[in-house]
Amino acid sequence: MSQASPAERFARASQRAQHPLTTEFAAMQRFELDEFQVAGCQALEEGRSVLVAAPTGAGKTIVGEFAVHLAMQEPGEKAFYTTPMKALSNQKFRELVEVYGPDEVGLLTGDTNINGSARIVVMTTEVLRNMLYADSSALHGLRYVVMDEVHYLADRFRGAVWEEVIIHLPPSVRLVSLSATVSNAEEFGDWLDTVRGDTQVIVSEVRPVPLEQHVLVRGDLLPLFDDRAGVATAQVNQELLRIRSGSGATYENNRRNQAYRSGRQAGTIAQGRRPPRPGQRPVRSANIPRFERLDRPQVVDLLARSNLLPAIFFIFSRAGCDGAVQQVRRANLRLTSAEERQEIREIVEERTRTLREEDLAVLGFWEWRDNLERGVAAHHAGLLPAFKEVVEELFQRKLVKAVFATETLALGINMPARTVVLEKLEKFNGEARVAITSGEYTQLTGRAGRRGIDVEGHAVIQWTEGLDPQSVAALASRRTYPLNSSFRPTYNMAVNLIDQFGRSRAREILESSFAQFQADRAVVGLARQVREAEESLAGYEQAMTCDRGDFREYSAIRRELADVEKLNRRDATASRATREKRQRELLSLRKRMQRHPAHSCPDRENHARWAERYWKLKRSTDKTRSQIRSRTGTVARTFDRVVDVLTELQYVVADDDGTTRLTPAGRTMRRIYGQRDLLVAESLRRGLWSGLDAPAMAAIACSLVYEPRRDDAGPGEHGLPRGVFRPALDATQTLWQELDDLEREHRLPGTEPIAAGLASAMHQWARGGPLDRVLVDADMAAGDFVRWAKQTIDLLDQLSLVADGPVATVARRALDGVRRGIVAYSTV
Repeated sequence: MSQASPAERFARASQRAQHPLTTEFAAMQRFELDEFQVAGCQALEEGRSVLVAAPTGAGKTIVGEFAVHLAMQEPGEKAFYTTPMKALSNQKFRELVEVYGPDEVGLLTGDTNINGSARIVVMTTEVLRNMLYADSSALHGLRYVVMDEVHYLADRFRGAVWEEVIIHLPPSVRLVSLSATVSNAEEFGDWLDTVRGDTQVIVSEVRPVPLEQHVLVRGDLLPLFDDRAGVATAQVNQELLRIRSGSGATYENNRRNQAYRSGRQAGTIAQGRRPPRPGQRPVRSANIPRFERLDRPQVVDLLARSNLLPAIFFIFSRAGCDGAVQQVRRANLRLTSAEERQEIREIVEERTRTLREEDLAVLGFWEWRDNLERGVAAHHAGLLPAFKEVVEELFQRKLVKAVFATETLALGINMPARTVVLEKLEKFNGEARVAITSGEYTQLTGRAGRRGIDVEGHAVIQWTEGLDPQSVAALASRRTYPLNSSFRPTYNMAVNLIDQFGRSRAREILESSFAQFQADRAVVGLARQVREAEESLAGYEQAMTCDRGDFREYSAIRRELADVEKLNRRDATASRATREKRQRELLSLRKRMQRHPAHSCPDRENHARWAERYWKLKRSTDKTRSQIRSRTGTVARTFDRVVDVLTELQYVVADDDGTTRLTPAGRTMRRIYGQRDLLVAESLRRGLWSGLDAPAMAAIACSLVYEPRRDDAGPGEHGLPRGVFRPALDATQTLWQELDDLEREHRLPGTEPIAAGLASAMHQWARGGPLDRVLVDADMAAGDFVRWAKQTIDLLDQLSLVADGPVATVARRALDGVRRGIVAYSTV
């Protein structure tokens, strides 16, 4: 290692003197901090907010952890650490408890409340949003808020929550925004600077562990890029291009020669057998494709022999993940030692000891544990959350060696691997098979390479028929992942803003959203286009000037005449009266054109050519002006439409002085969060759920949160719970239709119809039904059922707080009925 120059040593000493807390914190870490991490910490120490955009696994959470460290230096100060998912919150909670102890760290995730008054609280972003609207006392002393995975702001369902939090946090709070590498980080940073004050943007595209890209062709890992000496820029491996073009003889011959030499050395090939000569067609069975894929056990075995485990195999379907584990199991492949198997069994027994014995068989526990002991596992949303957490822990401990996962694993969970394998570069998006984007490719392969363990990470793409190496190289080379706002005002947001700030101030606040910021920036570009077009229009108008008369007026008559003639030719089926009317119109236009002074100009056709350019550009410019009008104030206009609906339903009223205020119904809606906030509030106000028992209340709540698969036809009338549930569901569906019509009258998008596909299963579960029967009735995996059950619990919890006495009591009983067994189980 080279000696630092005196100037460099002086600069470092100066930095340490100016940022003593950063220096102290850096000395506590296991690794030397990277430049972007140091820059982020220093900005916080200087009292600024910060946006850090860096690749997956680069260590950007260090900056968030430094904010927590700063809060703990001053008595009474607090730090909130927000994440988009409960699993991430649970993980970060455990990490911070290890550093600061259980007394100083709390966890709030909607269905979990641990030490919520602590100085450090980890929570989902929705919890913080709700605290801000409720003006919770827990906000007192809040100094730092870390927003991990802030690029979730682009999520079309939940993204608005991030903007609400950013806008409404007190000005004294310093914000730490941690994002994946996005292509418009500076734009997002400019908005943060506008709404939060002094914000430093720090962008790093450097991976701490270099990533090697490979393509797996049969049993060979071929480099994606040609890294031979002398190649200045990354070029696609020529061997892959030859395979793609069908001239793979060189590859085949080299491969056979290598196999022959290896066999001779090992003494396993007879002296007389040689590989084909160059150019000679290899002899092969007609049943074997030219470049057939290895099956999954073979790929796992290849990676094991190449010292490339642990690995994550991204398979874009749950059935594919489960099937891959079964294939490895059937191949009797074991990746663990006896000691590791014993350790796995002990961890599994400890983490699952509270699960009921009768549920274990239903959950496939024994086979799942046996697979773990072999060193393989699946990881997807259908897996029981407790099982997923065990898989994550075992993988982090390097006990599980191969995980077959859907892309949800790429979203922030700390599970770095030595190798990431992509079987395909396309996935089903719910409607069709589509190619993954470069941003998705970067997110997935970003899991490869463990800092402090691996010298390099490895991304392996399996060769498939039609694979284009150039396209793969383009995916691997680009870093385009734009962050676009998905913000739109909701009814709950509107009543909360009106209650706190009044209507006019609420409108101003919404105009400060990132959505409007982006729209306004786009308008700036469009306005520039209009200005440039206006200059060209003036030039065209000058060029078509005619000394005989107003040529623009004359050309407008010619254009109108041409349009009517074209319409007349195209619409041959028009009535006789219509055709006669058009003929009179044509005759009138021809007379006007012939009588116009410019018609007699000898240079008329030259003027006309300039006129044609003028009108074409004017049409385009008028369209651009229309775009500007539609984009300016779009968020505020949507807010006005939302308030109009609330006014019509009397959730808000306007006083004589023009002040808008909430009615009692509006104050109830303040505490109802979710996609169906208006439907829930109106159902409560009309008493549609009065008289329900607890199981029926659970079934109704489930029907309001459940989102069926596209191919889910629902249970039909015969499959729904009997008794009080059906009339309540019918009344709620009728109300939904009324509200949907009202929203569309006010040019709002409305909501999806109520889906009762899970109502019967939830009704049965809330009555205490056994897990096996409930899962059969639900026709879904345990993990999916738990996910919908927890969303049902969230809504029931809200109802227990905002509904009138009897309904609130029933909602609380329903909540207790749903929150049992595997739904209640948590490893936090």
